[in-house]
Amino acid sequence: MRPRVRTVLILLLTLGLLGFFFRKADPAGVWAETRSADAGLLALALVVTGVTYAMRAWRWQSLLAPIGPTRFATALRTTIIGFAASSLLPGRPGEVLRPYLLARREGLSPTSAFATIILERLLDLATVLLLFAAFVFMAPAEGGDATASALASVKFWGGVSAVSAVVGLGLLFALAGHPERLGRAALKVERVLPERLAHVVAAFVETFIRGLAVMRRPRRLAAALALSFPLWLSIAAGIWLTSQAFHITFSYTASFLVMAVLVVGVAVPTPGSVGAFHAAYQFTVTTFFQASQDRAVGAAIVLHAISFLPVTLAGIYLLMREGLTLAGARRIARNADGGDVPATPVPAGERGAS
Repeated sequence: MRPRVRTVLILLLTLGLLGFFFRKADPAGVWAETRSADAGLLALALVVTGVTYAMRAWRWQSLLAPIGPTRFATALRTTIIGFAASSLLPGRPGEVLRPYLLARREGLSPTSAFATIILERLLDLATVLLLFAAFVFMAPAEGGDATASALASVKFWGGVSAVSAVVGLGLLFALAGHPERLGRAALKVERVLPERLAHVVAAFVETFIRGLAVMRRPRRLAAALALSFPLWLSIAAGIWLTSQAFHITFSYTASFLVMAVLVVGVAVPTPGSVGAFHAAYQFTVTTFFQASQDRAVGAAIVLHAISFLPVTLAGIYLLMREGLTLAGARRIARNADGGDVPATPVPAGERGAS
């Protein structure tokens, strides 16, 4: 699909989701609900969100350890830059930019570093689903707000997703066990591709799987899994605190349900998850916890701002310190994703954010 067509489609999707989000809201009512929100709880949610990014960097260090040593400051810096780039640019370029910048600073293989991002996302999915199951299956009567049919549907799809995550982890473990064999198998594409290109593909596959080396070290993998739970419990705390600030009352464990639906919303490829994030939160708290439309809209807007605005501003500043513009960051991500990774830093003249 051509970039311009994709951009138009994403814009239309974003506008459609925002229209759905605001369709029943009264602006005056939303403003009144926002003004009456508990500022102390919102400030605490902001602090918790900041801690979440530090925990992300710490866990990423654990995943990167089998590839090579990394500094926490570098992991945190590039994590913030990556999330900011994905918030501001279409196509989530931060998922590629983040490992590339870290690899450049720490002298690691960019492809192997990128492989840890794939594993990181799978660990995220598995953790969210386990927390979601803890709510759905252990406390199905939470608030008594969900209908039996809606809850049954949630249980079914939660079970399907959980099984998929477990299967995915097993597949990655199997592939990571023999990277050199996978590389040799990739050489067989010589039957349909030119020999030189086939060797490039084989080298990429083997290097990528080597990036999953943590899967062959049970202690490292256990550490990464262990760090995933406090990370997502922290994210759930930010959701719960913001909801409580807007007087949308449910237990802390019920925030696992809200979080699971938000993960689905964030997966929709709108810039900064605008529209998708808001609609997902609004749907969940109005359907399961009987929040009013105006209160749900106000809480969704503030929660999105807490979740995305600080890291985006910090990321822009750090990008400038790296000597990058947003256009430069997007170009690096595109080149790195295609295997054409620049060998030298971007010129310092490309400073500022576009």
